[in-house]
Amino acid sequence: MGQIKVTKCPIEGLYVIEPAVHGDARGYFMETYNLKDMQEAGLNMNFVQDNQSMSVKGVLRGLHFQKEYPQGKLVRVIKGRVFDVAVDLRADSKTYGKWYGIELSEENKKQFYISEGFAHGFLVLSDTAEFCYKVTDFYHPGDEGGLAWNDPEIGIKWPELVGEYNGTASSEGYTMADGTKLNLSEKDQKWLGVKETFKFK
Repeated sequence: MGQIKVTKCPIEGLYVIEPAVHGDARGYFMETYNLKDMQEAGLNMNFVQDNQSMSVKGVLRGLHFQKEYPQGKLVRVIKGRVFDVAVDLRADSKTYGKWYGIELSEENKKQFYISEGFAHGFLVLSDTAEFCYKVTDFYHPGDEGGLAWNDPEIGIKWPELVGEYNGTASSEGYTMADGTKLNLSEKDQKWLGVKETFKFK
């Protein structure tokens, strides 16, 4: 391996990627992506698009997945902090319905690779956060699906978030620990749970 370290997560298909950071009094330099290092780690994905978003504290985006054109995603934060989550939706997986989460920040410079077949979401923990991600397929309008971010069947433990499940994905009654209201899109408040979405028993 060269400039990046790749660590497998407890759920197969998820990886934490840590770059080698070279810094001094002037600042720092790092490689955020190295094809050779990825291939040596057994990751042979082909990225076709880069995306970037900005969100304010309390924004929760997700849980999103693609129906017919699944995307692998390599995500990182260049400003602020987020708690990033992937949920295994591969029906034949021994970890189906299980989740894994990691804090990504401008300080730790960690990246999270999420293979095809997962739902993805994140919660912004800082005043603002800038989020960058590479994807392995192009965006296809109308192909997005979603799951309730607070589905008790999945049981994600979102840090710094307080409130009680009221039977829906609504943000009503939820706040960050400092009182900031949870902020979801209208669409993200209407997703159903994993059992209702996939009709699996």
